[in-house]
Formats: sequence, C-alpha cells, structure tokens
Amino acid sequence: MATQLVHSTIEDPKEVDEWFQKLQYSKEKVSRLHFYFHDKVSGKNQSAVEVAKASITKKSPTFFGLVNIFDDPLTEGPEPTSKLVGRAQGLYGSADQQELGLLVAMNLAFTTGKFNGSSLTVLGRNAALQPLREMPIIGGTGAFRLARGFVTAKTHLFNITAAIVEYHVVAVHY
Repeated sequence: MATQLVHSTIEDPKEVDEWFQKLQYSKEKVSRLHFYFHDKVSGKNQSAVEVAKASITKKSPTFFGLVNIFDDPLTEGPEPTSKLVGRAQGLYGSADQQELGLLVAMNLAFTTGKFNGSSLTVLGRNAALQPLREMPIIGGTGAFRLARGFVTAKTHLFNITAAIVEYHVVAVHY
C-alpha cells in the first residue's frame, strides 16, 4: 500500500484565478536549495529501473538508447540515512554517442518544510561524468508556480550500483 508523501497544494480553480489576478502586483522571490539525490540502479531499495534500450545499447560505450525511470530520495546530507526532504521523480535516457550525456526530465517533489507539496521541474542535458553540470528549471507547482532557474549537479559518489549527487538550486518564482 502506497502512502502519500507529498501534501497537495492544488487549489480550486477560483483560488487559482484569484492568485493569477494578483500576480502582476507580486514580487519575484529567489529560493536557493541544497540537497543530495540518491540514485540506486540495483540491489536493495533500488530507486531506478531500466524501461527501454536500443539494439545497440549493449555495444555502446555511452549506453546510448538506454532509458531509466526513477523515484529517488532527496536528503539533507550525502548519507542515505540523512533526513528526507523530497523525491526526484522522472526519467533519464542516454542521448549522446560520444560521452555519457543524459537527457533528464524530472520533478523535484518536496515533502518537508515551507515547500512541502511544491515541486520544481527540470528538463535538460546532464553530462554525467563532468565534475559540475547545469540544467534548467522550466516550471513548478505550489510555491514554485511559474518557476524558472537552474540546478547544478556535482557527483559525490558514483559506482556500478548507485550515484549520490549534490544539487544546488536557484529558483525564481512568485
């Protein structure tokens, strides 16, 4: 049985319309967030699964054509036992034949604190073996409605079964 981890921030259409009407008088806010992404591709508590691959994927040094779906924990610190702050849910596919370059589409769904129930949407290229990567924020929900900005990703740990990635977020929203 699944438990609801994210508190919904969805308002009825009338409340959303009132929020939108007041938007022209609102000031933009900038939120900076920091957390760790835990992607486990095998073993106990696996959080990412392969859902598709091309006929050439096994021969490709970059796993070209491989697609994974994930539901990864986001924590305050790099330890898997660190406090959970949300979930990263989405997919990544190997889209580069020259280096390990992933197309990432994910929602960062926050489950605690003032952003509980809100999410940010990230869509972009992740050159996973580069020391520091940047991906755009293309939207959000709840406190992050109409968000834009970027995330930076820095690998903390990478091995055959798991990756722990440090994320810094700069989100502009209302």
